[in-house]
Amino acid sequence: MPAQPVDPSVFHALVLLNLLFVTGAWCLARPTYCAAGVMAALSAAWFMWNGPIEGRVLISINIDHGFTESDILSILGVGIAAITFTRTQERRRYEE
Repeated sequence: MPAQPVDPSVFHALVLLNLLFVTGAWCLARPTYCAAGVMAALSAAWFMWNGPIEGRVLISINIDHGFTESDILSILGVGIAAITFTRTQERRRYEE
């Protein structure tokens, strides 16, 4: 039986996942407003386009929608963005 081709949306979701991880490391290593903004934007994008690799449904909202395992990464990403924003704000205040 020949191998079935993988849907390109799986590749796109994996690229987005890698961007989320790299940007999270960037936020934690060198906190800036730019890094926080990119992290927040990627977290929102991940929440919208993580469909092909979502995982199990943790909380079901209705028959077609629910909160999945990979949606947790969006919450963590927004948290890291908020921490990065706060760290940058405190550092700038300290430098003045």
